[in-house]
Amino acid sequence: MKDSYTERQQMKDRLIKLIYEKAFRYSEVPCFKLVSGKLSNYYFNCKAVTLSPEGLYLIGNIIYDMIADSDIKGIGGLTLGADPIAMAVAYTSYLKGKPVEALVVRKKPKEHGTMQWIEGNIQAGDSVVVIDDVITTGSSTIQAITRFKDEGIFVKKVIVLVDRQEGGKENIFNFLSDCGFPPDLEAIISRDEVMKLYKM
Repeated sequence: MKDSYTERQQMKDRLIKLIYEKAFRYSEVPCFKLVSGKLSNYYFNCKAVTLSPEGLYLIGNIIYDMIADSDIKGIGGLTLGADPIAMAVAYTSYLKGKPVEALVVRKKPKEHGTMQWIEGNIQAGDSVVVIDDVITTGSSTIQAITRFKDEGIFVKKVIVLVDRQEGGKENIFNFLSDCGFPPDLEAIISRDEVMKLYKM
């Protein structure tokens, strides 16, 4: 029987390789325009991984293992980056016998019916984990946290797939503390871990 830590590490190693092969681009001259308008030497388009069968399997299992002992109702973040991650975790959680709801946070409220910001089986008083695919400044993650807070939902933890290591983690930590939530954020993969493969 495989040691669970070894198995998790093998999954993470494989996920880093997938991110490097499918989602990472690098240029000696800054040419990739970020949401902020800033030009960067590198770019992560994680959807090439989060929408792939193997990526969904790895992400679902890795994140489920990270939250398995948490008493939460759901997991989600700002559409579109967080959506496939939330669905992978929800599917995995059902297979593992401890279902967690997948949630979608809209960028603008629904324009008809209930005009809600958050989609999914969740209500005030519930606890959630907020997720994102990539953080730079952390603004998308902070938007999602804000929506949950406004709905009376408690954010227990934040998990991001890739941390670009440009201050986003610190911004999110500070925002969580300001909201009265635990300043608990984990990044599965860092930019430095991907760059190690680039430099090999």
